[in-house]
Amino acid sequence: MTVNAPDLNACYLALGLSEAPFRITPDTQFFFPHSQYLSAIGHLRFGMQSGGFTVLTGEVGLGKTLLCRYLLRNLPENVRTAYIYNPQQTFVELLRSIIHDLTGELPPEQSQAALQARILELLEALTSVNVRVAVLVDEAHRLSPEVMEGLRLLSNLETEKQKLLSLLLVGQTELEKQLQEHNMRALRQRIGVWHKLRPFKLGETASYIGHRLDSARLNGNFHFSRGAMAAVHYYSGGVPRRINLICDRALLYAFVEQRNQVSVSMIRRAAQEVSGPGGH
Repeated sequence: MTVNAPDLNACYLALGLSEAPFRITPDTQFFFPHSQYLSAIGHLRFGMQSGGFTVLTGEVGLGKTLLCRYLLRNLPENVRTAYIYNPQQTFVELLRSIIHDLTGELPPEQSQAALQARILELLEALTSVNVRVAVLVDEAHRLSPEVMEGLRLLSNLETEKQKLLSLLLVGQTELEKQLQEHNMRALRQRIGVWHKLRPFKLGETASYIGHRLDSARLNGNFHFSRGAMAAVHYYSGGVPRRINLICDRALLYAFVEQRNQVSVSMIRRAAQEVSGPGGH
């Protein structure tokens, strides 16, 4: 079934929805205030304030980037951040990215030593006015060992009383394996907070679907049947990205069939279409 963009808009409006509730983009409007996400935010906030390393890991599609975006929109008042969303950089490039995020300008310095001296100067100035600085690295499992070691050395920046920089590494479970390697033992010893996301349980999947629908609802009572929610959980394994893909496709079936409810059969067809031949 092929649906063009104008028809999609009409689809959501016909279902009483203002927009697509199951996009896979990290839209903070649809942040799901589930206990494990709130706990993860709490751990990241604590790491920002305490200094040293904080690590958050999870499988693909569990919402790590959305958590990062939500955190950046809801920072503690005394925290400034540098957000590294492309970790496949050299250490010098990463230093320049940090300085750019903290100052709004690209630094004229080119050498690693000069850039490190500039960062130290910035950190000391911000610390003197009681501002904490945190570097948040998304997709951190893509960092090279050399950049990892550079970050460890950055974490050495401190006064007699406190660390000058907090480092938050967010990545897939491959990051856990990297940090367990022998050459990472010095960095591993610096990790003060380590948190791991997990897929949703059945009841959490149902709550997630309801939250997404309500966040986009204009009117009416469009909903998923209890059986449909159970089927979404079965086919998605409780992974939010897969939930979104399946649910978004199922909305189109409900629209085409002019139904006010998503059924089990719609979910089954949607899951088969999303997974393709031989899928779950």
